[in-house]
Amino acid sequence: MDKFLREWRQDAVNKHQYETAIFVADKLLALTGDDRDSFYLAQIHFSTGNYNRAQSFLARGNLTDRNPQCRYLAAHCAIKLGKTEEALAILGDKNPTHLITAPGSARQKLRHVDVNTRAGARHNRHGSRSERVPTSEERDREDVNNIKSEAGMCYLRGLCYAKQNAFDRAKECYKTACQIDVQCFEAFDALMTNSLMSPTEEWKFLDSLNFDAINVPNNPSLSQEAAQFTKTLYTTRLSKYSRPTEFEEAVEQLTTHYKLADNPDIILARADQRYTSCRFREALELTSSVLKEDKYNFAILPVHLAALYELKETNVLFLLAHELTDTHPSEPCTWHAVGIYYLATHRIAEARRYFSKASVMDPHFGPAWIGFAHTFAEEGEHDQAISAYSTAARLFQGTHLPQLFLGMQNLQLNNMTLAHEYLDTAYQLCPTDPLLLNEMGAVYYHEGHLPEAISLFRRALGISAQNNADNASLIPIRTNLGHALRRDGQLEEALQTFEDVLRHGVKDASVFSAKGLVLLELGKTWDAVTAFHEALAVAPQDPMATDLLNRALEANEDDSSFAGADKTIGVEQSMGGEGSDEEIEEVERLLGGRLREIQQNKVAGRSRRRRNVPLDDPIALEESMAVDSDG
Repeated sequence: MDKFLREWRQDAVNKHQYETAIFVADKLLALTGDDRDSFYLAQIHFSTGNYNRAQSFLARGNLTDRNPQCRYLAAHCAIKLGKTEEALAILGDKNPTHLITAPGSARQKLRHVDVNTRAGARHNRHGSRSERVPTSEERDREDVNNIKSEAGMCYLRGLCYAKQNAFDRAKECYKTACQIDVQCFEAFDALMTNSLMSPTEEWKFLDSLNFDAINVPNNPSLSQEAAQFTKTLYTTRLSKYSRPTEFEEAVEQLTTHYKLADNPDIILARADQRYTSCRFREALELTSSVLKEDKYNFAILPVHLAALYELKETNVLFLLAHELTDTHPSEPCTWHAVGIYYLATHRIAEARRYFSKASVMDPHFGPAWIGFAHTFAEEGEHDQAISAYSTAARLFQGTHLPQLFLGMQNLQLNNMTLAHEYLDTAYQLCPTDPLLLNEMGAVYYHEGHLPEAISLFRRALGISAQNNADNASLIPIRTNLGHALRRDGQLEEALQTFEDVLRHGVKDASVFSAKGLVLLELGKTWDAVTAFHEALAVAPQDPMATDLLNRALEANEDDSSFAGADKTIGVEQSMGGEGSDEEIEEVERLLGGRLREIQQNKVAGRSRRRRNVPLDDPIALEESMAVDSDG
């Protein structure tokens, strides 16, 4: 009879006929009184959302104290009911670090273990004291299912701490969960998508995991392959800012050897890498290929929305946001999409309202926080923007983007010391982001440290070229480099740089004016007149181009030369030798302001992907917001 009822129960669960499963499981428990049948009945109630009933079954016979699997399920019920403190009381506040293994199956030698801090007779039979437990012996005595349950409880402990905004403790719990059971992907995903570690930390953590612990029964060769496969999968989840070669190798292995080229998670990893490298059109093609088959894949939507914003696809954004509000009004990403649409159409108040709604629905949804802050930056409300970016920096400590945006805001406020501090912090987290290097170069430019600024701009261009970034994303960096070269007296190279920018189809009055000024300093007055006319053709009311044009015409009439002019601005001879320092400084200020405007507006478009995870999943960070201050 027991076998008959268990088969009936399992068949009902497989068909999602939970009322039948509960009916049969209740009779089976009455017949056997077995702890396993009680646990299974509690699992069925958990699957139907009856968390209180599940807890009541687990409380019978003190199951939570005697069985780690039951303790895990009871704590999970408490979390689902929003009872964080109760969940922590069930779980205890200490991680079982004695169960951690090191790579190569080497056991950590000794760990201090507080045996009285966690529930359960197994942990309390020696009284309230600390012991030194031989790690390998302790772990070997554990049942495999119990080890996995202990790892799961570490993950749940991390969720509780994250809900309490104790992110450092949450990070340690997630890391311990992965170190105990490398197959605890929920914990690994929480670490990655919530940007709890810097890119360098992520790679070090991956190397610390013992993938050799993965075991396929009676098949050592398959166990080894499974370990390598799992590590390769995890590699695709890491930050795309560091070790791009290893990332590409991992993706290549998964797509060719395991034929996962069309798998949504692999495509998401590739799209995230393309977006990070400013290859927005390629990223959009990849995300669109997934959404064509699975249009409600919320893991890939943040990157898709970001790419649509960067490419100014406002019509597509409108249709997508409208469809999401009809079908998934309870998803934070839905209102995030609405906010991006309004931001793309310059309706800042509406964008702020919907970003705020998304962040209220999920306080750990990083893209909403970044978008909310960007709306203040768009309107020049620097204090509010700094406050919102600071919140994002506190929530998502492993990504450099909030620090980058804080540095940008302080640059706008001329707080160069604070701008340096924030940008240096961002650089420590991610030294390979070309847009961060562009920001740092802009700070050095405004401080008058031109060689350092030129070096950073060139390095940013070099990294962008390695990433095969879109030409449009390189234009602000090239423009800034041209300004720095002009001020440093490298006029020929500055002229070549501005011509490169204009060859890419840029129609910006400030770029034409900067080119004209370089020509003036080179003594090519008629060419300068032509450049200033081109600037006025783009912006007829531009005061800087108008003033410089008048001076260039006067200089051309007098057949005067601008060669040998002051390197910092080179306009004194355009004033007939009578130009005041104030006039020279005014032209330089206008050009400097143009540089700051270019770098601010373009760089503000970056954020890390983040998706909703059970705490939440941001960011993602980062896992995603693509916001550009100039729309």
